Amino acid sequence: MDFDVGKRLREVRMAAALTQRQLAERAGVTHGMISMVEQNRSSPSVASLRKILGGIPMTMADFFGPEEDAGDKVFFTPGELVDLTSRLSKIHGSDLDAGDISFRQVGNARSHNLQILHERYEPGADTGPTMLEHMSHEGGVVILGEIELTVGDQVRLLKAGDAYLFDSRVPHRFRNTGDRPCEVVSACTPPYL
Repeated sequence: MDFDVGKRLREVRMAAALTQRQLAERAGVTHGMISMVEQNRSSPSVASLRKILGGIPMTMADFFGPEEDAGDKVFFTPGELVDLTSRLSKIHGSDLDAGDISFRQVGNARSHNLQILHERYEPGADTGPTMLEHMSHEGGVVILGEIELTVGDQVRLLKAGDAYLFDSRVPHRFRNTGDRPCEVVSACTPPYL
């Protein structure tokens, strides 16, 4: 069953007691964009949807469905990580192919106000030409391969063992320009995805 992005956006907008125009103004997007998404006449990019949800405010994880309450769970097997990519790829089309990028989350990010992700980027994978921006701070360590990270006007090719830490309000982008997969373990607070 496909996820109905338009219906869900309308539900959360109405639950927040916002008109389409009010949400557009708060999110810094056009009224037409909100209308087109709600009618499923336009499929927003991940960056655009994050921007829209920032006007509510709501995280991507909240938007795509409730997380299972992990309670006091401390340890997680690989199969227990929450696959956020499958949710994102349904709305992002070819810009975010589940075969190119994988985001798997440890436990319930909201209950800890900390999102820990195991990220995998296949060769050529790219978070997209639209730079990401969100109200968080994030950091990570490259554990396999290489990733090109752009943060504002700074660009660096990070290799296994290299790390990063920055204010996520600064526009940023991840690209695997190499010929082998890259894996990153990252953290973000507050959760944004």
